Amino acid sequence: MSRIVRIIALLVSVSLFLAACGTPTATSPTTGSTSPSLEGGAIVVKGSDTMVNLASAWAEDYMIERQNVRITVSGGGSGIGIAAFLNKTADICNNSRPLAQEELDKAKAAGLEPVSIVVAKDGVSVVVHPSNPIGELSMEQLAAIFGGKITNWKELGGADSEIVVLSRDNNSGTYTFFKEHIVQMKDKKAEYGLMVQFLPTSQGIADEVARNPKAIGYVGLGYLSDKQKALAVKTATGSAVLPSVATVLDNSYPVSRPLFCTTNGQPKGVIQDYLAWILSPKGQEIVRSLDFVPIQ
Repeated sequence: MSRIVRIIALLVSVSLFLAACGTPTATSPTTGSTSPSLEGGAIVVKGSDTMVNLASAWAEDYMIERQNVRITVSGGGSGIGIAAFLNKTADICNNSRPLAQEELDKAKAAGLEPVSIVVAKDGVSVVVHPSNPIGELSMEQLAAIFGGKITNWKELGGADSEIVVLSRDNNSGTYTFFKEHIVQMKDKKAEYGLMVQFLPTSQGIADEVARNPKAIGYVGLGYLSDKQKALAVKTATGSAVLPSVATVLDNSYPVSRPLFCTTNGQPKGVIQDYLAWILSPKGQEIVRSLDFVPIQ
């Protein structure tokens, strides 16, 4: 049975267990009580779609080691996770971008103290169909494509066909990161182009690029497969760098970022133990096995 199938089966069984037992979460966001001891407990994790497979794999392996701890994981985007954190319905928010000032202000007003811990790194990978002859693009060209100024592949040396531009929706931390670092690299008021198609998941972008020879999109490293072709991105020095674990680690790939787990205050009890496990060699090996970038 593949890891993904085992993850899905495990999460379904955990959800049924929680529904039947009514076990409170580790920080009990609905009751306000304190974290339980390490003898047992439950943790609710919500947020980043980029991180959801990684977070599910962490939860699966951790629960094998600590069978009296139950962890539920859901994605939907960093914005969804941050909203759940602010509403006190999640113990851990997975976010692929830092909290915005407005979100920090809302947290303070709600009596929350967000603490974000870097748990992995990622390279935001620009992908096209494998048949596309384009192999590299500059950051300026990417800004023009996603901003709607370049609309035909022939303008870039490719076929005479429209460019189908795919982006995550605005609940996504990847959407925000790509907008700030690529679309707005020359103009901080720039927006995604009118013809951009916004998809709710990274897997949706990966699947559409694999199907459509005209498409271009962006996904995290963990979503790359031989069904898409990752483009090298030209840096300010003119060198073209492909996204990979190695190029993110050595800081040569220009579109890379940290991935966070955010808690209310310094983590305690079972949440502290879980996050320490994520940062341990075991947790970081899972990062590496899913083609994300470990922090050590």
